[in-house]
Amino acid sequence: MSETFHAIRLSKSDAGQKAEFVEIGLGDLMAGDVTVAVDYSTVNYKDGLALTGKAPVVRVWPLIPGIDFAGRVESSAHEGFKPGDRVVLNGWGVGETHNGGYAQKARVKGDWLVKLPDAISNAHAMAIGTAGYTAMLCVLALEHEGVTPNKGDIVVTGAAGGVGSVAIALLAKLGYRVIASTGRASEADYLKGLGAADIIDRNELSGPARPLNKERWAGAVDAVGSHTLANVLSMTKYGGAVAACGLAQGMDLPTSVAPFILRGVTLCGVDSVMAPKAKREKAWARLASDLDLGKLDAMTTRATLKDVPQLGADIIDGKVRGRVVVDVNK
Repeated sequence: MSETFHAIRLSKSDAGQKAEFVEIGLGDLMAGDVTVAVDYSTVNYKDGLALTGKAPVVRVWPLIPGIDFAGRVESSAHEGFKPGDRVVLNGWGVGETHNGGYAQKARVKGDWLVKLPDAISNAHAMAIGTAGYTAMLCVLALEHEGVTPNKGDIVVTGAAGGVGSVAIALLAKLGYRVIASTGRASEADYLKGLGAADIIDRNELSGPARPLNKERWAGAVDAVGSHTLANVLSMTKYGGAVAACGLAQGMDLPTSVAPFILRGVTLCGVDSVMAPKAKREKAWARLASDLDLGKLDAMTTRATLKDVPQLGADIIDGKVRGRVVVDVNK
């Protein structure tokens, strides 16, 4: 094993937050019973918040950010893993309170890791990342509520982002008719290539919502929150369901109980960070069978560790389309 390795480390002082490229050793990592040689990480919206300091995502200083990584087990004191196992990590406070994926090595609790299905490479695992894994959790939530393709359209908000892009690809392959809501009209061809049947401007959903509006869709995957989620709920058909997983517009929900008690709409909260292992394994197994890897490749760009700070700023500014795979060894 190398004596030292590359990492991005965030630190904070009276002058503010800064990101540095550093050389560190295994002794600089936090406690854990599995050490992983990291191959790839990615950049999610939460990573952007952490890297820019736009929200208090990081709560321990200094810290290696990055809420995701995929790689191979180097050493393990956990009964579930052995050297050579291919693993993925999403969430569990990694990149927030525990050193994360923007480093060539990581030491974590084995209980936080999931073995990757054979059909998903380490690079594809990070093309999926927390955003794609969250999209799968949203699809599972809609299925659980009985929202099948014959019930009607599904609207996906924040459609050109990571969650939205993977959600569209998954839903389209499963036979749903998908409406993509985006503020980027230039991405229409991209979204239709992923499987969207219709594109609507996000401005249709971003203003104050009426308690109930005309029924337009049977379900939704919402990564935006606030007025957008309120409008989505007001237009959801009787007995439909909305899977909410994000807050790009805001954490508030300015609506009434009308959609829930007059139309029987279900609001499904989707958390990816602390989801139990059984749910994670189910999501990754379904990603292996239900995600078109060709469409995944079409929504993915490649980057190196040096690119990460700028990508963090770009994703907050809405300039990142789809998914980014970060090769931490380049």
